[in-house]
Amino acid sequence: MSPAMAFDESTSRRVVATYRTPDVIGQRRTVLAALDLKPGEDVLDIGSGPGFLAREMSAEVGPDGSVTGVDPSQDMLSIARAALAPADSAPADSAPVEFRAGEAIALPCAEASFDVVTSTQVYEYVHDVPAALTEAWRVLRPGGRLLVLDTDWGSIVWRSSDDDRMRRVLSAWDGHLADPHLPRRLTGLLEDVSFSVTHRAAIPLLNVGYDPDTYSAGLIGFVSAFVPRHGDITVGGIESWASDLRGLGPAYFFSLNRYLFLAVKN
Repeated sequence: MSPAMAFDESTSRRVVATYRTPDVIGQRRTVLAALDLKPGEDVLDIGSGPGFLAREMSAEVGPDGSVTGVDPSQDMLSIARAALAPADSAPADSAPVEFRAGEAIALPCAEASFDVVTSTQVYEYVHDVPAALTEAWRVLRPGGRLLVLDTDWGSIVWRSSDDDRMRRVLSAWDGHLADPHLPRRLTGLLEDVSFSVTHRAAIPLLNVGYDPDTYSAGLIGFVSAFVPRHGDITVGGIESWASDLRGLGPAYFFSLNRYLFLAVKN
């Protein structure tokens, strides 16, 4: 994983708030529709974070299936486990959900143990993506499906009153990832590991008019925490940047594309 972005308690809580925005809720609906999960399937969610997607997938595969989440952050794992219903009150029509510590390049799972693997907003943090894809291939059963969702940060359009400062902020922000443009390479990387890509789609995140309950409003907090420690923007400069964006009100504009890939293990 990229060492630049530490998913500590503070960052993890910010992630939870972002995952509850309508933007990211809509993204999870798109992911679930693309997966078309079947009752009884066993699913692995790599980089499961606070566990929102894992719990929603458990309702799709039902009591005869299973969902396992893997994440390297103990803070994320604690949040995800705390959100699970006690065994005696869990919905009878949902699969059991388990969260384990582990890395995308070294999954703590047996070979050929899953029908479906998901990785949303994870591989862009991984330095050795071929190794991570090989691990996903290893734990999938023949004919199993892998869904990958990552952002190309070159697609961002973010209005600001100071375009030069925005360029410098976003240049520093790119450093929180191993590859801020990973989707451009994903088709070839998947095929190199003997996956067949069956579906691709863009998922745009569009926020017009400043609203604190949006993905980009939450992103301002992530960027503000990261950039002063990794670029030439001071704390005062990043505070001015954030204040400028929030002050745009109805003139605020943000757009960013995420890209979904669905592939089958040959």
